[in-house]
Amino acid sequence: MKKSSAADEVVMEIEANKPQGNGLVVGGLSPLSESLWKEKTNTEFVGDVSARLAWKDLTVTVTLSNGDTQNVLEKLSGYAEPGSFTALMGPSGSGKSTLLDALSGRLAANAFLSGAILLNGRKAKLSFGTAAYVTQDDNLIGTLTVRETISYSARLRLPDRMAWSDKRALVESTIIEMGLQDCADTVIGNWHLRGISGGERRRVSIAVEILMRPRLLFLDEPTSGLDSASAFFVTQTLRGLSRDGRTVIASIHQPSSEVFELFDRLYLLSGGKTFFAQAGFPCPALRNPSDHFLRCINSDFDKVKATLKGSMKIRFEATDDPLEKVTTAEAIRTLVDSYATSQYCYSAKEKIEEISKVKGTVLDSGGSQASFFMQAITLTARSFVNMSRDFGYYWLRLVIYIVVTICIGTIYLNVGTSYNSILARGACASFVFGFVTFMSIGGFPSFVEDMKVFQRERLNGHYGVTAFVISNTLSAMPFLILITFISGTVCYFMVRLHPGLSHYLFFVLCLYASVTVVESLMMAIASVVPNFLMGIIIGAGIQGIFMLVSGYFRLPKDIPKPFWRYPMSYISFHFWALQGQYQNDLKGLIFDNQSPELPKIPGEYILENVFQIDMQRSKWVDLSVLFSMIIIYRIIFFIMIKVNEDVTPWVRGYIARRRMQQKNANQNTTVTPFALTQSPSLRTYVQTRASGTGKR
Repeated sequence: MKKSSAADEVVMEIEANKPQGNGLVVGGLSPLSESLWKEKTNTEFVGDVSARLAWKDLTVTVTLSNGDTQNVLEKLSGYAEPGSFTALMGPSGSGKSTLLDALSGRLAANAFLSGAILLNGRKAKLSFGTAAYVTQDDNLIGTLTVRETISYSARLRLPDRMAWSDKRALVESTIIEMGLQDCADTVIGNWHLRGISGGERRRVSIAVEILMRPRLLFLDEPTSGLDSASAFFVTQTLRGLSRDGRTVIASIHQPSSEVFELFDRLYLLSGGKTFFAQAGFPCPALRNPSDHFLRCINSDFDKVKATLKGSMKIRFEATDDPLEKVTTAEAIRTLVDSYATSQYCYSAKEKIEEISKVKGTVLDSGGSQASFFMQAITLTARSFVNMSRDFGYYWLRLVIYIVVTICIGTIYLNVGTSYNSILARGACASFVFGFVTFMSIGGFPSFVEDMKVFQRERLNGHYGVTAFVISNTLSAMPFLILITFISGTVCYFMVRLHPGLSHYLFFVLCLYASVTVVESLMMAIASVVPNFLMGIIIGAGIQGIFMLVSGYFRLPKDIPKPFWRYPMSYISFHFWALQGQYQNDLKGLIFDNQSPELPKIPGEYILENVFQIDMQRSKWVDLSVLFSMIIIYRIIFFIMIKVNEDVTPWVRGYIARRRMQQKNANQNTTVTPFALTQSPSLRTYVQTRASGTGKR
């Protein structure tokens, strides 16, 4: 009943505050948005906070691997106003996504930007909350419901001092605004959970980004992969968002006629050049305008016609269509010349100058307003819920671990203390801490999915790297403890390893530490290798090398000292796990000799002379080394993410500039890449003014 009443209140508020007249909101924000901006800035609401974006002579140059340069965008000028829905349209490879990336500050490291981008008349980088970016891929957590997805996002980003009732009202209003009421309590869906449709997933992605009520919204092909009805619903929703005073810019590949009619302004691209929709060749009757415009500027049609004519698979009849009489290049030149001398071109330039001179209020939202503690708590809870609902994350592994340890237990059942049990105990420990822990690489696909969600949320300023690493560690801990203690208990009591509570606890703790080290290693790999197959191969290769120097397949003193023994065996967690488990299992036991006449063999003798174990080092030292490795690998995980964010883009940009310099020097040109503006690294992009936000 509580949720229904809250939703009813939100509906009543939206209905009561609907703008009059042309649908635009005075000041550029709706009452809900205005109250949120007040809460975020802690100041009085003054002036117009709408976003007016203009760009002049925008050129983007990319550096190719051979040092050559290519203009992806060339001298583009345009504008986008509040209350308008601007569509960027063009064939594949025309530069739609590049233009979006350039306007939003997300260009690749090897791309260089020249020209001016003005937001409310000022040259300023777009901050979080000011601009939201919805990518083409819907990277969402499939086990969460729509309401849970938006609610967790609200907790991650809204201020701690904001009451939960206010946050819930904002969540409900966002659900209603995006038309998600009917599926609010349905899971997003993944490989084993049937969830919402593709169009609803796209609207959820948009809902998450508009939660903070950004003034400027970028969307990369929001209708891609959707059927006509879903595409129309999404586009209609975006048009409604623009009528709330927002500036909406979206790239569209080839919309239907119904979708095309929803655009306020059309920006047509081909090969990085601009065209005006109404210039050039007339659109024939009964033809979709978007299809006609793309037909005029898409050179692929020339290749298709040439191929069909050459193969004689089609006979071309005489037609009055002017496009059949000229090539695409000639049509493009005609359109460019026509537009350059048209009244539309002069009107657009005047409008750009007018928008450039308007000095609107600039509010810096500073990214997420939640504290570091709140971010860590929320991420831990969300990750725990995801892991508990996703059968393939840990539950399937728990089943496999129990089955495998039962197999181990039946093969080494009640191994005893006979002479043959000496090597049997060693082989059992080696299999448990080598191959059983090896199975943890099976969770790599889930890690990759987590990283995709993290990268999307990180780029939009939802939280920092430290909060993500800590939450990932804490949320996985209960499941790893459950897996290792259940499977370890089965193995320990079936094999009848060294009896005693301390020996049992050491065995399961050592198994837990080993599995957690593998998890941390695979997370570090997932941060740099987003491909399932490559990541599993790399992880398997690293663990295979570690097993070779663990001290079982080749005794420690026999391992070649250069490189393999120092430092590889000491880096290998298998080495420390086996060293500790051998002591834990054999020390204190008395084994039979080959014949009854010979004296009994103490476990200490076997440790020193058979397995070459250093008896001067306690088994608890070995265990502490394993736990320290968990921390070290998590730190490596953190460092790898930061390197990908900051160092890698800088290195790629530096290499790109050097190649351009060398190419220009060889050609004796006067053009220098340093005259262009390099795309900033993520550190620059995510930096906020407040020092106490805990982003790092």
